[in-house]
Amino acid sequence: MRFISWNIDSINAALTGESERSELTRDVLKKIGSMDAEFIAIQETKLPVKGLNKKQEEALKEFFPDYNYAYVSSREPARKGYAGVMLLYKDKDLTVEFPEIGAPKPMDLEGRIISCETPEFHFVGVYTPNAGDGLKRLSERQEWDVCFRDYLKKLDESKPVIACGDFNVAHEEIDLKNPATNHMSPGFTDEEREGFSNLLAAGFTDTFRALHPGQEGAYSWWSQRIRSAKANNAGWRIDYFLVSSRIFDRVKDSTMIDSGARADHTPIMLDIE
Repeated sequence: MRFISWNIDSINAALTGESERSELTRDVLKKIGSMDAEFIAIQETKLPVKGLNKKQEEALKEFFPDYNYAYVSSREPARKGYAGVMLLYKDKDLTVEFPEIGAPKPMDLEGRIISCETPEFHFVGVYTPNAGDGLKRLSERQEWDVCFRDYLKKLDESKPVIACGDFNVAHEEIDLKNPATNHMSPGFTDEEREGFSNLLAAGFTDTFRALHPGQEGAYSWWSQRIRSAKANNAGWRIDYFLVSSRIFDRVKDSTMIDSGARADHTPIMLDIE
């Protein structure tokens, strides 16, 4: 069974935009649409509360004709056109939920979690809040980490969990190109890294790192603000597939999907029995 996760940074721009970046994004959509995944989790859709318009729906169906889809957007009093997650899936009978986890306001209203339950497992897509410029949201982010960990632990009590998405943290120094100069940067503070360590300690496995314990230079995000970042592979690994540790032996592959010249996030993929 195959799973794909991708922070798309605006599905609106991807589906109907006319910029060069939109074209690059559509190339990636075509690529992942051809990979026959059972589930595709999308983060940072940036859709309005009313959702996709007719033109966008038609474009989405062109890329993913065999999939159903569900999504949740940021809603008041949270910021409009912000965050948002989507799930594309092949099982027509699947029930999709948008859980609230008791996170600091207004994080639960920002469209950050989408989940479903199959007969064998729980599947969760997440877009973890960023600590923000100047770490202004770090304390709320720490609370989020506790709430999300507890949410996954509760699911894990009934069935194994597969969780994926943009976790907005590089866990270890091996997970970014320049750790020495980023210890106070959002996504690499001691607090955020500890939060991720605590999540793993609760019974979950970082599938990529478990399969590739010493692999350096493997990243899922490169800054758009620095034009040379991707060319120089000055990246961060902040997108993950986690599984309940008791099913890690079923994981066959966990890797990044090449997004070509497009910077920002690249999709990631999990193959599991």
